[in-house]
Amino acid sequence: NGMPHFHIEYSANLEGVADMSALCEVIRSTASEIEIFPTPGIRVRATRVDHVAIADGDSKHGFIDLSIRLREGRPDNAKKDAVDRVFQALKNFMTSAMEMHSIAISAEIRDIDAALSPKFGNVRDHMKDKA
Repeated sequence: NGMPHFHIEYSANLEGVADMSALCEVIRSTASEIEIFPTPGIRVRATRVDHVAIADGDSKHGFIDLSIRLREGRPDNAKKDAVDRVFQALKNFMTSAMEMHSIAISAEIRDIDAALSPKFGNVRDHMKDKA
């Protein structure tokens, strides 16, 4: 079981620049095609960050940071491939916005310690295609 969480943090000045709901769906869709991210466990969320200070302090600068947490046990090469694929989807999504705006994008994948991370839910039972 993978329990992959995708947390997008973005600066408030990107609110009208990029459709964050659409970005969440792009990340979800991309992740669902990657073997180490089991579809029933995928959760993508975006949080607007209202208070930021970036680079030279100019308020025009924005950022998107994607944090991926995944239950431990996957080989590093699989995690590297997965984060590269999801980051590419994020970059592709932001291409047109970055032609007009100053935006830093980043991503990180890290392990969740299974022994210290209880979980419970019934999402799988309610999926159209029971996985």
